[in-house]
Amino acid sequence: MKRNVLPFGIIAIVGIFVAIIVFYIGVHQRVDIQAEQSGETGEETEEVASTDPEEIFANKCSSCHGDDLSGGMGPDLTKVGADLSVDEIEDIIVNGQGSMPPGLAVGEEAQALAEWLGEMK
Repeated sequence: MKRNVLPFGIIAIVGIFVAIIVFYIGVHQRVDIQAEQSGETGEETEEVASTDPEEIFANKCSSCHGDDLSGGMGPDLTKVGADLSVDEIEDIIVNGQGSMPPGLAVGEEAQALAEWLGEMK
């Protein structure tokens, strides 16, 4: 007895196309949902760099160097200006050193922070 496999083949092909379409739509919905949750809704917002060194330090550095500059995971910075020049401090802030990652503060932020830390003697 011969069976006609054509209907089964058509069903299989249609099923594969439906699965691909559902997958494609789902991936784009996931990307949109993740963007909404992270606040990236496609609207461009311009971040203004703070030049208040104490605010920069509190936001970007204090978790490792302590709120009072006394160290923690990172080294003590209470007398960093006695050991390093402002340019050396800025270089470390921009490029990182040891376990400190590069780029935590750049540009005006790095310069303001380096000048402030350079006064710590």
